Formats: sequence, structure tokens, C-alpha cells
Amino acid sequence: MKVLITGANGFLGKNLRLHLSERKDVEVLTFTHDMSEAQLPGLVKDVDFIFHLAGVNRPESSADFTKGNKCLTEKISSAIVESGRRIPVVYTSSTQAACNNDYGISKLDAENALFRLKNEYGSAVYIFRLPNVFGKWSRPNYNSVVSTFCHNVSRDLPIQINNPDAPLTLVYVDDVIYKFIQLMDGADCDFSQEGFATVSPQYTTTVGALAEQIIAFKNSRSNLITEKVGIGLRRALYSTYLSYLPTEEFSYTVPQHGDARGTFVEMLKTPDCGQFSYFTAHPGVTRGGHYHHSKTEKFLVIKGSAKFKFRQMSTGESYELTTMAEKAEIVETVPGWTHDITNIGNEELIVMLWANEIFDRDKPDTYSCPL
Repeated sequence: MKVLITGANGFLGKNLRLHLSERKDVEVLTFTHDMSEAQLPGLVKDVDFIFHLAGVNRPESSADFTKGNKCLTEKISSAIVESGRRIPVVYTSSTQAACNNDYGISKLDAENALFRLKNEYGSAVYIFRLPNVFGKWSRPNYNSVVSTFCHNVSRDLPIQINNPDAPLTLVYVDDVIYKFIQLMDGADCDFSQEGFATVSPQYTTTVGALAEQIIAFKNSRSNLITEKVGIGLRRALYSTYLSYLPTEEFSYTVPQHGDARGTFVEMLKTPDCGQFSYFTAHPGVTRGGHYHHSKTEKFLVIKGSAKFKFRQMSTGESYELTTMAEKAEIVETVPGWTHDITNIGNEELIVMLWANEIFDRDKPDTYSCPL
């Protein structure tokens, strides 16, 4: 398949190009703002699908709205008719098309040109009135509050909030691109009652909540408490926030505690699923020698060899086991059993540790009881 992307160097264009570059069955042609509209017929006649993502939203004069949105779309429609082929088109319009302003009127005119192409010529047309699209490579301080907040917060720059309760409807760029590619591959499209293509999920939040969430991402490096970034809006926002980090912020240090036994390093804490750490022990060193009433832990030896010893605090029953890095074996501590771990090898022991709760100095649930 051969496809044409207009606005190929824009936010959506760059993301779409990257996704399509992963396909071996797609050849991409591009049309960018520095090219002549006279080149469009030659590009259009050879393609099987068009992603019309080009547009003007912050011109030097209002006349540029008409040229960059209405006129360009009409030229693409004419080029499709001239090609003699019913080439499908995905077009990124805007919710502003429902507004009576220069930008919205120009986007509405572009939509109408494509609807005429669909109704009079028979090309499949998918017009998306997208809300606020966010994700990697969106330009900050331009027209995306998400990208502006991510850029500024990651660089310790101020952000401006005029109304924290102002509502926001957001859609993530990867979800948009996924839908685009589905359509290219022939999938059915969901249309609104007004005839516009739809993409989901769409997220609702407020400007204030958005700012708080992005600031929390930044603070997680100091307090080590991660947000719930595995699904939904937080996942998409976290990915977006990280994409705005300057290269010198790609890494950061965490507290490291050392003594004669070795080192202990906390890596990550969660709001409700405990924390992750690692520790080392020199040859012959024993660590632990305590029990918990409720707290549990999982240990994974990733370097060296270790002996774990356990004793039941009520019955006195004892148990021990040895494990090593080559075994990839999880050792789990059990409430009510005192336990310790000894480096029985000749090299430094390194052990990953997960505890089911964040350590609370006021209620540590850790009681010394050597074995």
C-alpha cells in the first residue's frame, strides 16, 4: 500500500510516520508546508490512502486560515477526482469547526469539501473533530496545555492556570494513530450522528487536576512514590511527561545507605502496593534477624549465593534454604516467622527486595529477633 501524509512534519504526522515505518507493507509519501501545492496531483495519483493532517491554526493573517485549511483541502479533493480513483481520506478537523471564528469557519469549509467528495464522487471520507490531542512531540507553548505543562514542569519553569476548574477533553496521540491505521487497513468506522469519525477513549479532567498530576510525576523522583501509571489517562500523561525531559534529566539518583554489612537502596514506592529496593551483603555477612506481624517481603538473589533461615515465633519450628542467582527463585517471608539471610558465597551478594507496604518509621512492624 502507498499512502500520502500531508502535514507530515507536524505533531500527528511525525507520530503516524513512525508507526507506519514499522510496517513492511506500506510506502509513505509526504507533503509538507515547504512544498508546492502544484505537486499534489502527482502525489495523489499514485497513492491508495490519504492522511490529510495539514492545517493552519496560528497564522500571521486570517487569510492564511482559508488558504491552509479550505483551499488546500479543495485541491486535494480535486486531485483525487483527477486521478480517476476513489481514494479514501482521513482528515483531522477540530471541535472549533462548530465555532464562528476564522479558524473554525476554515475547518468547516474543509469538512464540506470532503463531504462533497464523498457524496458526489464516492471516496470514503473519515473526518475527525478531535478534541485536545496530547502525546510525544506536541509543541509546547503553542496550542496544547498538556505539552506546555509537561515541558515547563520538567524544566522547573512556571505554569499559568487562570481557572483550575476549567474542563478539558483529551485524546492520546497513540489512540488517534491506532484508529487511523485501522481505517487504512479496512476496519469499519464508528460515526457520530453528525457523520464525524470518532476515536476512543476520550478523557475528561480539569486544568487544575492536570497540573497536579504532572507535578506529581516530577515529585515522584524525590519522594520515590510512583503514580498509578499502568492504565488509562495517567499512563498516557506519564508517557507524555517523560517525552519532554531534557536529556540531562534522563537519569536521577536515589538514596543509598551503607554500613559494614553492605548497602541498601530504595528504588520505587507505590501508593498501595509496597516498595522495591535492593541490598548487598559482603561474604559471610548476615542481614535481617527480625520478624513481622503483617508485613511480607519477596527476595530475589541476582548475584551470589545465600542461605535463608526461618523460625516460627510461636512453635519454634525452624526451616532453612539456600538459593543463588542462577536459580531465579523468589523467597517469601511469612508473618510470624523471624528470618535472616547470609551471604554464603565468595563474592558480593546482591538481592532485590519487594515489601508489600511502604516502610513507616512510626509503625515499622519490624521486631528484632536473631536466629
